[in-house]
Amino acid sequence: MKYTVSEKGIIATIPDFDLDETLDCGQAFRWEKIDENTYKGAYLDKPLLISKISDGQFLFADTSEQDFLSVWCPYLDLDTDYSEIKSRISADDTMKKACEYASGIRLLRQDSWEALCSFIISQNNNIPRIKGIISRLTEHFSHFPTPLELSRCTPDDLSFLRAGFRAKYLVDAAQKIISGEVSLERVRTAPIDEARKELMTIKGVGPKVAECALLYGMYRTEAFPVDVWIKRVMEKWYPDGLPECCVGIEGIAQQYLFHYMRTFASKEV
Repeated sequence: MKYTVSEKGIIATIPDFDLDETLDCGQAFRWEKIDENTYKGAYLDKPLLISKISDGQFLFADTSEQDFLSVWCPYLDLDTDYSEIKSRISADDTMKKACEYASGIRLLRQDSWEALCSFIISQNNNIPRIKGIISRLTEHFSHFPTPLELSRCTPDDLSFLRAGFRAKYLVDAAQKIISGEVSLERVRTAPIDEARKELMTIKGVGPKVAECALLYGMYRTEAFPVDVWIKRVMEKWYPDGLPECCVGIEGIAQQYLFHYMRTFASKEV
């Protein structure tokens, strides 16, 4: 990745990156596409406008060089060689097709607390509604609320979210984190099965939400969320599990497979 600083912002050349495939694929919910080549969003409550200038070249507007390097490069996982990852997992024919179909996917390194809340909200929900709930949440608090702030709320206090049964799960997550019963730092480094078990002590956090929190909020690339699309992938191509070339990065492989199955291969099933 190379970049220059201009009057408009940071102009960066980024290989293996597509705005739609990364920012609008269901792994994060605070991004809005405002025109064909531009998204606006936020991470750690820092706003960003990012536009595609040409193939492989992007403008990061309204951000400083310091924030570009310390916030946005880690968030977009720009120090990871996705060409090498795709080459590795393309040893499998189906994975090769998936990587070629959506070659610009990157795994976002999100905030663990925000990701946990986001995927609690995502249960039995669709992306526009998830985005609406999160937008109302951040607007009400003027930022993404901390565990302490949410722990002081009751589900009724959160009625403005129109989140239904999910409100009580958000409150329970916040209270368990504040009490120390659940530690996101402990979960981040614990053996994966222990991490899953600890997250699932939160009301409403089942296997899928736990896997999503681990993968998207803690960069646990061995986590492997299974939804209806990935279930179809596994039934069709991998009834005995993912191939050996995906070991340790199952979650990244899942991103390619999810997009491939949902937008292309499902038409052939």
